[in-house]
Amino acid sequence: MSRILLIGGHGKVALLLEPILAERGDTVTAVIRNRDHEDDVASTGATPLVADVQSFDTDQLANLVSGNDAVVWAAGAGGGDPERTWAVDRDAAIRSIDAAVAAGVKRYVMVSYFGAGMDHGVPEDDSFYAYAEAKAEADQHLRESGLDWTIVAPSALTLDEPTGAIAVGGSGKESVSRADVAAVIAAVLAEPSTVGRMIEFTSGQTPIAEAVAAS
Repeated sequence: MSRILLIGGHGKVALLLEPILAERGDTVTAVIRNRDHEDDVASTGATPLVADVQSFDTDQLANLVSGNDAVVWAAGAGGGDPERTWAVDRDAAIRSIDAAVAAGVKRYVMVSYFGAGMDHGVPEDDSFYAYAEAKAEADQHLRESGLDWTIVAPSALTLDEPTGAIAVGGSGKESVSRADVAAVIAAVLAEPSTVGRMIEFTSGQTPIAEAVAAS
């Protein structure tokens, strides 16, 4: 059993992840911005915690993560506004990584996307550029942090039913259900061999626990 702080606790993937963790005995604290979402989170078995990570400095975030065994970053600005994308997907994410270092919380799982990286190739005039660049910088900061990190990088997300199976690698042109992404995050948290790895995946035929351990 672990104490897990899930940042972005009302996202579609997060709401699917929380009951998986709670049912296996983990203690999950889900950070949300909107107090109106507390009941949604509580119904999953997680404990909602209202906090605006965009406005928190590193010391405040260190207090937030302190006492947990792992941090999962599943927050995001949701696209649209480049300034908010930079503020959440890059700046707040980087502060949360620094906060985990300061608080001595070694395990950190970042939810990113298939193809993320400093060589993402998205042109500056593309509406996706701010997100691609923000994720690239946050992911790189995590790699250099000294934490026990894993970057979970799914292909295009769907609302399909879970299959319990994925394919690691590939072209990234395929899709994967959010429910299977949630299951991958849960599996990663329980599998020490995923430390120090970026796992890019799509839907596939390999059971998730097996795929995550072997990739």
